Amino acid sequence: MPIFGTDGVRGLANGILTADLALTLAQATAVVLGQGRTAEARKAEGKRLTAVVARDPRVSGHFLTAAVSAGLASSGVDVLEAGVIPTPALAFLVGDRDADFGVMISASHNAAPDNGIKIFARGGVKLPDVVEQRIEEAMAGDKLRPTGAGVGRIDRFSDAEDRYVVHLLGSLPNRLAGIKVVLDCAHGAASGVSPETFRDAGADVTVIGADPDGWNINDGVGSTHLDQLAEAVVRLGADIGIAHDGDADRCLAVDAQGKVIDGDQIMAILAVSMKERGHLTDDTLVATVMSNLGLHVAMREHGITVRQTAVGDRYVLEDMNRGGYALGGEQSGHVIMSEYATTGDGLLTGLHLVAEMARQNKTIAELASVMTVYPQVLVNVRDVDKDAVDADPDVQAAVREVETELGETGRVLLRKSGTEPLVRVMVEAADADSARAYADRLVDVVRERLSL
Repeated sequence: MPIFGTDGVRGLANGILTADLALTLAQATAVVLGQGRTAEARKAEGKRLTAVVARDPRVSGHFLTAAVSAGLASSGVDVLEAGVIPTPALAFLVGDRDADFGVMISASHNAAPDNGIKIFARGGVKLPDVVEQRIEEAMAGDKLRPTGAGVGRIDRFSDAEDRYVVHLLGSLPNRLAGIKVVLDCAHGAASGVSPETFRDAGADVTVIGADPDGWNINDGVGSTHLDQLAEAVVRLGADIGIAHDGDADRCLAVDAQGKVIDGDQIMAILAVSMKERGHLTDDTLVATVMSNLGLHVAMREHGITVRQTAVGDRYVLEDMNRGGYALGGEQSGHVIMSEYATTGDGLLTGLHLVAEMARQNKTIAELASVMTVYPQVLVNVRDVDKDAVDADPDVQAAVREVETELGETGRVLLRKSGTEPLVRVMVEAADADSARAYADRLVDVVRERLSL
């Protein structure tokens, strides 16, 4: 089985993800990313290869960071250990320090027993599949084993957080004065830096989920558990709640009544604002096929083109990079603002969302009304031949019939799982009852035709 998934290497810490694996992966990364014209040119100039390493607060991050740093240093790479910072901070710092690559130890929104390793290339960009494959192959090959003065140094990156905060504050078009914000940091990597940055930007901040103990990350808090945030916003009379996930590359929000503002609505708000201010390249937004039909309708009404990609922020980013687009993301809250970041950044997104409230002197609910969220029903149909879903004539005929009946008032999407014998049936319609009825109809056909 390949060790790289859709977002790096991830699994049970000390189960699948051992210290041995982390060390070997780091050594292989040094072999692969230490090659190429840029790396060779740096070596010719007498410069040493450098990597930035960071982690989220989960307890297993300590031994995995030690293993990664040891693997890199034993390969002749100088390591700057940045401690606990968000994934997008690590990505920014790789570019800011002109490092050769970076390694983030985090399992994002997963529970505490899991952990992961994400590798960023020069400039703070995620690796393409072909480079991940080369690293995986290099794990079984010869390693770099310098001796004497050739081994790497491991130093503390003492001003890592300060550099990131200055970067975030410098991106803002205006201050956040007068906005009462509740921040939910998921007991994760943003627990220190997010409250500091929002306060420095002028917001009145209350914080929940910012007491990491190594084991409580994402436990009932953060962007995957919004109930506590919604309750706090309503109870405190705040203007908005902002939720991060464990490594803070996501942002979701709740309004003053505790209603969720998802990634599609956040993108709609930012896209309209950026177009107004001349910052939306080619008046184009990049989103995945799972984004709500309401986003497409709203963008069309504002003269904005929506480009669609496969599910996954890496595919959004690839399309953005190819076209030079300024904004993209996912319904889950991964939002990429390429003028300021090379990956999804929950702090950057949240700051710009609140800045837009301050700029227009509007509530987040008023801003979110730019988009009508169409009711969406998603059903996982298990134990089916997922690979036949696109070819089965009866399934495809049923899809066409539903699409014809929905017209422009709805949307159908059938997706096969990448890991299970499962097909996801998604239907959007103008009302919830219609969406459910159409979804049930398609589910019946999928089960009848594709059951194993």
